[in-house]
Amino acid sequence: MVAQTDNLWNELLENHSEPLNEWFDKRFDERFISQMERTQSEKVPSLSLMVTKGTLDWAYPPFIIASTATALGWKVTMFFTFYGLALLKKELALQISPLGNPAMPMRMPFGPKWFREVEWKIPNLIMGGVPGFEHMATAMMKKTIAQKGVAPIEELRAICIESGVKLIACQMTLDLFGWHRDEFIPEIEEWAGAASYLAVARESNTCLLI
Repeated sequence: MVAQTDNLWNELLENHSEPLNEWFDKRFDERFISQMERTQSEKVPSLSLMVTKGTLDWAYPPFIIASTATALGWKVTMFFTFYGLALLKKELALQISPLGNPAMPMRMPFGPKWFREVEWKIPNLIMGGVPGFEHMATAMMKKTIAQKGVAPIEELRAICIESGVKLIACQMTLDLFGWHRDEFIPEIEEWAGAASYLAVARESNTCLLI
């Protein structure tokens, strides 16, 4: 009986080996493609942001991008280094510097409609020579932000923290600027250096430098 079964299998393989191979190959390809599609759909996108600027205008892009990414279900890590580290301080005193920024025309947040729509292209000579100009520009920017209903940086930062964004602070920058850890928010998950950030960036789908 066993011999007869072996003979039947040998005959089947000998006469139908090519169709069987094609069938097995097709089934393997179908299952492989299905498994890859399932794996890709289950993978959570990841984003790493290196934050290097500490002025009011440059504080918005990283927090807006990070909060939007987490709202979409992404895993987000933010690495704050050099002047960007100041964005993690408990007390924020952010300023803007229009000096040398030709892409930043000034619009007044007060006055009649026609007056508020004028883009004032103020020469650098005036911006750099008038005492207190940066403070005035910062006050006008904050007033415009409030009038347009844009959330302040403190609120955007809190949203990022609540939504699970991982905050990494640069230890070298802390030492370089002579700051102390007790000046910063307790939600910082890690004090580290470039090597730690690169380990995260290597595994991220998207990396941004701001």
